[in-house]
Amino acid sequence: MTGAAARALASLKAQGATVSVAESLTGGLIGATLTGVAGASATFRGGVIAYATELKARLLGVPADLLEREGAVHPAVAVAMAEGVRDLTRSEYGLAVTGVAGPDPQDGKPVGTVHIAVRGPGNLVWHRDLRLSGDRAEIRTRTCQEALDLLAGVLEAN
Repeated sequence: MTGAAARALASLKAQGATVSVAESLTGGLIGATLTGVAGASATFRGGVIAYATELKARLLGVPADLLEREGAVHPAVAVAMAEGVRDLTRSEYGLAVTGVAGPDPQDGKPVGTVHIAVRGPGNLVWHRDLRLSGDRAEIRTRTCQEALDLLAGVLEAN
């Protein structure tokens, strides 16, 4: 994971850009991984851990009607979270994850359902929808890895 985090931060630095994260099921793991890289403060602005559904709306501006209609585990929710954290922190990029780590399903979605989104300059959006297996810790770790891989890939392509 640290490799993808380091790659993402190096790309951000080269672009003169910043990133912030909005995390649900990972509970701060992505932010912790990014800040584990020396020099992260040059490009990592911060994050919001919006574990409760109501906080996704109140802190990140996820539309309440979207949450009511689809639940918290949905691709559009991940995109709205990424946009919300980007706007809140005035970063060029917002990275967000939402999903079900288990042990029980949530909002009718099975354990291992994960949605990741990156919102960038010009309101460009990249996303990844996953169906992961494993226990709670494995799903959370894999989500962090996939999120950082997506972010690094987006940044390296731009």
